Amino acid sequence: MLETVEAGELWIGDRNFCTTELLFSIESQQAFFLVRQHQNLPWTAESELVWVGHTDGGEVFEQIGVVSYEGQSCRCRRVVVQLEQATRDGETSYALLTNLPKTDAPSVLVAQLYRKRWKVETLFQVATQTFHCEIKTLGYPRAALFSFCMALVAYNLFSTLKGVIASVHGSDCRDKLSYYYLGEELDATYQGMMIALPPEDWQDLGTMSLPQFSSLLQDWAVKVKLEAFTSTSPKTQKEKAETALRPSSSSCLHGSTSRPEKEVKSFS
Repeated sequence: MLETVEAGELWIGDRNFCTTELLFSIESQQAFFLVRQHQNLPWTAESELVWVGHTDGGEVFEQIGVVSYEGQSCRCRRVVVQLEQATRDGETSYALLTNLPKTDAPSVLVAQLYRKRWKVETLFQVATQTFHCEIKTLGYPRAALFSFCMALVAYNLFSTLKGVIASVHGSDCRDKLSYYYLGEELDATYQGMMIALPPEDWQDLGTMSLPQFSSLLQDWAVKVKLEAFTSTSPKTQKEKAETALRPSSSSCLHGSTSRPEKEVKSFS
């Protein structure tokens, strides 16, 4: 990977790529890095954290630090984002290291750039869990690549579908729509739809212009029931599970756990 680094490029990476060797290799090519700080990375603070602004989802702080490697030192900015809401892993903040000049990329912009990377990670999570981009067998590299590419195609199609629905029902619903529920609906109805609609009913779609096709999709999107395809929060899922397991007072039967000596008969 280091052979492909060119001067002036910006490399954005997760904490697994936060190693001194990699950071210094990027800087040696006169390129720039923006990585999430790994807790084991040795560094020295040269200034205190100072509040610099607000970004989507949190407050942004910055300080100057120095990273050392094999007798060399790299002076960089440490950008800390204090989150308004904890992540799925319960983290309330994260730190970023970058050698980008402050004049070109203020710390708030640095935080926004890294936040965009989370969308890429979410894409791969959806492609893996919903569109099954990773096949179980390991002996067929071409098949694995084909499976991965088809998962990305499916992701693009479903993203278009979410965009069409959001254009009709409002942009707020876009992030709430679940790829899983949309895929489940398609999987359940596809075969029946192909039987009910003969091939000639699909031919007109291939000759439509983009504006015509977009208008048709929006006409269909009006009929979509959003509640059937909206993601459920973990808290709501837990509450539903507890409610399902909790017996109602009217139907709850209590029985003794002690066994009488006489024959016990079961009720069917």
